Order: sequence, then C-alpha cells, then structure tokens
Amino acid sequence: MEEIAFTMKLKPGVEAEYLRRHDEIWPELSALLTKAGIRDYSIFLDRATGTLFAVQKRTPDHTADTLPEQAIMQKWWAYMADLMDTYPDNSPVVIRLERVFHMD
Repeated sequence: MEEIAFTMKLKPGVEAEYLRRHDEIWPELSALLTKAGIRDYSIFLDRATGTLFAVQKRTPDHTADTLPEQAIMQKWWAYMADLMDTYPDNSPVVIRLERVFHMD
C-alpha cells in the first residue's frame, strides 16, 4: 500500500464550515475515491494556522492521479474553493510532504 501525506490551507475563520462539509461528504465522491484505490484517507487540522495535514493510503494499482479529470472531483473542488487556498481551476493548493521517519 502506498502512503502519501500533504498539506493544504484553509482561509481564516472557515474551520467549522470545512468540518460541516466533510461531515456531509457526497456519497458519489466517497465512491469515486474508493474506486480510485484510496483505502484510508485522513485529514487533520491545525486550528492555530489553518493548515490541513492529509494522509492517504492507496492500493498498488490506484488511479488517484486521474481524479482531477473526474466531474464529481471538479464539482467538489468548486464547492470547497471558497474555504481554501486554490489554483485557478479550484483544485486545492497541495504541498506533498517527504517521509523522514516511520515506525511500525
């Protein structure tokens, strides 16, 4: 299983709305992520900075790299764009993180 980690950034004062929207994540988006091979996905929030820290576990044959092409993914990004730092296409600004330590 591949594991990746990345950060994203919330705009100030939108933490509660971000959490609410994720509590009501669209079933079709969850299904798309599962179909793409994402088996474990967690997002953590640093309330002091608005930084989101995400971790995904992906199957060896995942197709997560094609998610940006999917209409439901684009719709979700547009829905979330008012809460986050985004690129012009509404995709979140994502900074991939390098693993420097791991312990099982």
